[in-house]
Amino acid sequence: MNAFEANFDGLVGPTHNYSGLSFGNIASDRNQAKPSNPKQAALQGLTKMKALHDLGLIQGVLAPQERPDVQTLRRLGFSGSDSSVLFQAAQYAPRVLSACCSASSMWTANAATVSPSADTLDSRVHFTPANLTNKFHRSIEHETTGRILRATFPNERHFRHHCALPGVEHFGDEGAANHTRFCHEYGQRGVEFFVFGRYAFDSSKPAPQKFPARHTYEASQAIARKHQLSARDVVYAQQNPDVIDQGVFHNDVIAVGNRELLFCHQEAFLDQEEVKRQLTRAMQDQFRVIEVPTAQVSVQDAVRSYLFNSQLLSLPDGRTMLVIPEECRQTPAVWNYLQDLVASGTGIDELKIFDLKQSMSNGGGPACLRLRVVLNDEERAAVNPHTLINEELYAKLTAWVNKHYRDRLEERDLADPKLLMESRFALDELTQILNLGSIYPFQR
Repeated sequence: MNAFEANFDGLVGPTHNYSGLSFGNIASDRNQAKPSNPKQAALQGLTKMKALHDLGLIQGVLAPQERPDVQTLRRLGFSGSDSSVLFQAAQYAPRVLSACCSASSMWTANAATVSPSADTLDSRVHFTPANLTNKFHRSIEHETTGRILRATFPNERHFRHHCALPGVEHFGDEGAANHTRFCHEYGQRGVEFFVFGRYAFDSSKPAPQKFPARHTYEASQAIARKHQLSARDVVYAQQNPDVIDQGVFHNDVIAVGNRELLFCHQEAFLDQEEVKRQLTRAMQDQFRVIEVPTAQVSVQDAVRSYLFNSQLLSLPDGRTMLVIPEECRQTPAVWNYLQDLVASGTGIDELKIFDLKQSMSNGGGPACLRLRVVLNDEERAAVNPHTLINEELYAKLTAWVNKHYRDRLEERDLADPKLLMESRFALDELTQILNLGSIYPFQR
């Protein structure tokens, strides 16, 4: 059966702000407390979605989460009216309030791990929301993420939805940001590539010293079991601890793959030559690696530009496109390398550049904003059609953003009860546009 890769991008939420919550993410730290522009952020994301739709690719949208998360604040002991909860949190725990206002669910590469039906024992598409235990502001996402995924992929005949892994550091799971699927054709059985930062139960193994390794080997193993994957079709690899300590907090900051191609930095993995051998064997020798030398692009330039936080796409005409942020063009070593790479004709045929500065300033590039879902024709027909981008939906969402979003937000604004009400009115309207039903706590 015909199959293809769809991209479901996270819609940036109304509380998009720069609170510097993500230790180990250099851009997040660098831009802390700067004013943000939620309206511009959402429109930049929608522009990318529409452009990829116009190229003939299947493009969907995932709803943002309700923020401020008053329910979590109440669990932490703040009480009274919603306005009172926000006031108390701002007075006595402002960093907690900031965390409960984060719009980080926009980065849907962390929303879940997805395994296509061609790879799973029961021939269904499997979804497991990431528990994101390493960061409090993200660890509160997975229950609502699960509801959004169920509303987007609702047919149990085709889709199987799992609960997140236990919310402890031993099973820290960062979702698809540390997962790649390789295949010859999307509808054929593929090789699922799980990348982790450390071993949770063996402290003698290598691990970063400066920044946290958010994803564990044990979490990757658990996802592979839950998704009913064959052991012969799974490859595990450990991130290079040295590059984690240079700001490579996820694998998708240092590597990206699609079909039979891995595009990665020379220093991406521990024992990189063995990783390449394992992938080549699993792919039955039909596999290519474009490895960017440190001598041409340093790890620092890769992190600064988000060269590898890109989308590696197979276009309908067979060409391979790399979707990159504007920052790649503004980083001379990276831009020179990319120009030479395309001219060489060795695997990437075209570059497409997007201005995603609002997301980039918080440490999220093109790849962070999307969740890849391989679907066959029957599965595509079973997706909630209201979540698939077309001319009409793009126009509705653009009008919705312009109607509801602020064009400037600072940390001090997060305690404003009006922001909470604005967000709730906006999200209530969005659930009707996307036909999601009651997925938010305030609707219950």
